[in-house]
Amino acid sequence: MDKLMAEKKQDGFTVSDRRLFTSEGELRQESAEEVASAEPAAKPKPAAPERPIETGAAESAMPPPPTAEEQRQQADAYRKSSKEMDTRVELSGHSAKELEMTFERFLASLYMTAMLQLGLMHEEGGQPRIDLIGARQTIDTLSLLAEKTKGNLKTSEENFLQNSLYELRMAYVEVTNALSRPPQAPANKTGT
Repeated sequence: MDKLMAEKKQDGFTVSDRRLFTSEGELRQESAEEVASAEPAAKPKPAAPERPIETGAAESAMPPPPTAEEQRQQADAYRKSSKEMDTRVELSGHSAKELEMTFERFLASLYMTAMLQLGLMHEEGGQPRIDLIGARQTIDTLSLLAEKTKGNLKTSEENFLQNSLYELRMAYVEVTNALSRPPQAPANKTGT
């Protein structure tokens, strides 16, 4: 392991475990010491307003959001990384426009996800897998988008969204109905 770490340092980076908690959920000793030593030097972020977490899964408050400066730095780093990726794509003979996310491509990705979850599509050579709960959540996500974007979409986007919802809801009903029917024995063919 030390040899691997030494090799990683030679490549210009070091791998270090920065997780705060152990797999059992306990605060790691190293993390507690780092937090204690870093607290006096760290400039505190403004506290986020406390709000209850509706999931009931955790009782702790949400961490404060990133500052405007942290968001700007992150956005700049993302744009730089994206430009580098676009350059690589262009050098491979493809258009970087193919990577551009549009609202219709976003809707299409949700549509394809729901079709996979319904088992109506599958990877080439793979078996269909049905995830009715996931399909329902994906369809409900599209429905939520339709509700929240009402009046703000181009005609082509609105049509795509409504057609996708219609097809997916129909497919969901067909799949759930087919799964709720008992299997039927094949018809016995008799010659006359």
